[in-house]
Amino acid sequence: MNLPQERFAGHGFHDAGLLQQALTHRSAGSPHNERLEFLGDALVNLIVAESLYLAWPRADEGALTRARAELVRESALAVIARELSLGERLVLGPGEMKTGGHRRDSILADALEALVAAIHLDAGFEACKTVVLEWFAPLLAALPPPHKVGKDPKTRLQEWLQARQRSLPVYALVEETGDDHARIFKVSCTLVEPTLNTMGEGSSRRAAEQQAAEAALQEIEA
Repeated sequence: MNLPQERFAGHGFHDAGLLQQALTHRSAGSPHNERLEFLGDALVNLIVAESLYLAWPRADEGALTRARAELVRESALAVIARELSLGERLVLGPGEMKTGGHRRDSILADALEALVAAIHLDAGFEACKTVVLEWFAPLLAALPPPHKVGKDPKTRLQEWLQARQRSLPVYALVEETGDDHARIFKVSCTLVEPTLNTMGEGSSRRAAEQQAAEAALQEIEA
């Protein structure tokens, strides 16, 4: 019987060499994980796209595309990699080790994609899909509704008002405090119909406007 040689990240590898290659950064020499990363990137996009397609039967292409981008972006992949303690297993060159490469989002995300490819080559697509969907399940569950995903609060508020042929919100700077290197902006968001005034604070005027818009959305969508 051909028993798995090593288990990692929810998969028992029959070919431990694939796992080792997936976890080896190019700074550590060859064979490294760049070719596996290329394949893994395509696999992750396919698996996530199929999952969204089945989960959101009424979502249009735009919503599906934004949701996929949200799930497969570098920072999201790095979150999964950290949950798998992938950084602790990375093989890095001396330079990358000194600069904390095992904690860098880009290296973690690339290694996760390489790991996906390694699982696929080791056990086939269906086994790979099962493992990847387990990794992504919390992120998929946390996505907002299709019409909200990937859109900031100001955009969503504007679309809500335009769909009802109502006046657009007016944002006004109410207060600006703090030192030059740590400014705090307070902004109001005023709606005519429905009559509403909300406030937001942030380290930039834009951030404060987004917070005020989110507060308005919570009121009108309640």
